[in-house]
Amino acid sequence: MNKHEKINYVEFPSKDIGATKEFFTNVFGWTFQDYGPEYSAFSDQGINGGFFKSALNSSSVNGAALVVFYSKDLEETLHKVEQARGVVVKPIFSFPGGRRFHFTEPSGNEFAVWSDLDAK
Repeated sequence: MNKHEKINYVEFPSKDIGATKEFFTNVFGWTFQDYGPEYSAFSDQGINGGFFKSALNSSSVNGAALVVFYSKDLEETLHKVEQARGVVVKPIFSFPGGRRFHFTEPSGNEFAVWSDLDAK
């Protein structure tokens, strides 16, 4: 259900939509709906969104918003990210209330994954 004046959808650039889709399918179990060769949408992942063909990427170093996933098992998710050709750009570190790491997917977009201190 769409809610008035609430975040509804997020879009990310992708240099290689096929590689991006494969990564998110393998790591997080996402499914996609293609809308032509230059756009692919995902849904039911906490928020709906999509990837559009672009030579650019999203990175917090460049001032982009950082999307953060939650994991019950941070090390397992880290392993899945690495196995799917993700690049860990900030190894696991602690912060008040939890631990997290940052990674880029094959098109270079940066994301993070966090876990509670007592998870696992």
